Amino acid sequence: MILRGELAPGQRVAEAPLAEKLGMSRTPVRQALPVLGREGLLQEHETRGYIVRGFSTADIHDALDVRGVLEGLAAKRVAEAGASRALISALREVLEDGDRILSKGHIEESDEGLYADMNVRLHGLIVQEARSPIIEQTLERNSHVPFAAPQALAFDKTSLDFMYHQLVYAHRQHHCIVGALERGEGARVEALMREHINPVKENLNLQGMKQTHRAPSTLLSFVR
Repeated sequence: MILRGELAPGQRVAEAPLAEKLGMSRTPVRQALPVLGREGLLQEHETRGYIVRGFSTADIHDALDVRGVLEGLAAKRVAEAGASRALISALREVLEDGDRILSKGHIEESDEGLYADMNVRLHGLIVQEARSPIIEQTLERNSHVPFAAPQALAFDKTSLDFMYHQLVYAHRQHHCIVGALERGEGARVEALMREHINPVKENLNLQGMKQTHRAPSTLLSFVR
């Protein structure tokens, strides 16, 4: 509900009404709220209870940079250890899926979810292959910041032509990343993964967004 914007930044979250809305007892809600607080989605109210945390432009920038650093580290480890044939084969299949989405020479609104799914599969395969629970757990927590996760695609429905060219560029980077992994180029693949964050920032057009975690619904949709 928080990530979908159904609970707005600054909104009070109380046990009783939330339990009623979810159709469950207050006990699991009472247990869940502190967990969401530790994960950064809620913050304690000055008197009692919790409110929904808002995210600033700087927060989103920082979370994207953190993601780039951690995914870069994961990719470097995979390259230096030697990417397995199974991983490269799986990544090549994902690249082909992305190629098919973009092969029309344009994109449609229905391609939004398809591209997001392809993107999260590619990034997930690389992170999993690094076999670092710390990296995975830190990325999972970082992904609670809106637009910071691979599946959180900022899709500008008012300019599909612009989005097409942005996605073509991002997917070309995917090809370069997989190629560097296959050749065992640790430093290069790390740099590519960090650079790969920049198109995400450009797509978001963060300077024009509100200083909360919800972009104007007429401009951007948040796929998660």
